[in-house]
Amino acid sequence: QVRLVESGGGLVQAGGSLRLTCALSGRTLSDYHTGWFRQAPGKEREFVAYISYTGSITRFADSVRDRSTISIDYAKNMVYLEMSSLRPEDTAVYSCAAVETGTYTGRYDYASDYRYWGQGTQVTVSS
Repeated sequence: QVRLVESGGGLVQAGGSLRLTCALSGRTLSDYHTGWFRQAPGKEREFVAYISYTGSITRFADSVRDRSTISIDYAKNMVYLEMSSLRPEDTAVYSCAAVETGTYTGRYDYASDYRYWGQGTQVTVSS
């Protein structure tokens, strides 16, 4: 059974940085495409970042591209999302999602195309 667990959220001041971790259990990340999404109160869920199962392809939302990185540690079976220069508008629940390579449609920014989801981790950026 595939399970995703996020960690690393918390309260951070504007301009600060954080690293979110998505741990996959039950399978190996080399068989999955992984994405990060976020949802702020009263807003729709939005795409943040994506990494391919090989780790060689990454994509970011325009709002975070210049201040974010995404990476995979295959030994630990974890995906990391690092964000810097955080802004109050980055405040949201951040969730990771995964889909098998055989099922992946290529639409990395479509939440509905991901099969597995974590419970989310809260990120709050204070001004």
